[in-house]
Amino acid sequence: MTDHSDCNSCSDSSCAAKAQNPQENDEQFQTRQRLEQRLCHIDKKVLVMSGKGGVGKSTTAVNLALALAKAGKQVGLLDIDLHGPSLPTMLGLNKEQIFSNEEGLIPLEFEGVKVISIGFMIQDDTQAMIMRGPVKHGAIQQFLADVNWGELDYLVIDCPPGTGDEPLTAAQLLGKGASAVIVTTPQDVALVDVEKSVSFCNELNLNLLGIVENMSGFSCPHCGEVSDIFKSGGGETLATKRKVPFLGRVPLDPRMVQSGDSGKPFILEHPDSEAAQALQGVVNKII
Repeated sequence: MTDHSDCNSCSDSSCAAKAQNPQENDEQFQTRQRLEQRLCHIDKKVLVMSGKGGVGKSTTAVNLALALAKAGKQVGLLDIDLHGPSLPTMLGLNKEQIFSNEEGLIPLEFEGVKVISIGFMIQDDTQAMIMRGPVKHGAIQQFLADVNWGELDYLVIDCPPGTGDEPLTAAQLLGKGASAVIVTTPQDVALVDVEKSVSFCNELNLNLLGIVENMSGFSCPHCGEVSDIFKSGGGETLATKRKVPFLGRVPLDPRMVQSGDSGKPFILEHPDSEAAQALQGVVNKII
């Protein structure tokens, strides 16, 4: 854990966060101060992104966060998929709600991981979240500025697919030092979109930790044989092409789908499986 006792944002009256921009009103200034103070106590901020839906990005984000916690890290998990929040279901917390006190919104906890999702703020799972860009910006800003995250080694942020409002807002609010992990599947139709996410990271000066190739072969839970249903190696080829780290291949395991639906994360339920070991390898490289 980084020592934040001398963090300028919290204690130094000469810090830029203490100076009000002439274009800001008082409310905007106070919000920016709260944001700076929260981020001051979070060491590493990692956006988990994908250029395309259906590649297992949320599953990867959940299992990475839990693996980091198992490694002894203080971890937060933020769901900014505002239209389709899946983390509550994947963690078995879909009936839970969050509350607040004088220190801000209180995140839920799952196996030592602090969790926030807009899914905790709606009572009807079938309710559509209808919002435009400015409202999305405000919601994500609230998650970062008003949640009492405390001291964290890692804040893992599950983004919706693509390079739209949500990942853009998060990257801009997190500022310098934010990182990203990009999830893809091996086939060309996914890789074309994922390469756009690499460009997104470059344009926003996000530190790209690397690419994860998910569903890289089917690992039979009975015989252990691996079959390349979606081909294999495309993620590594893209990483080589764009000169970014390749974090590893995670095979497709049907139990991973069952774990997500039942609210029992895969890496905790099947820690000795090939897929869980591959996810652990990804975490080791990130650390």
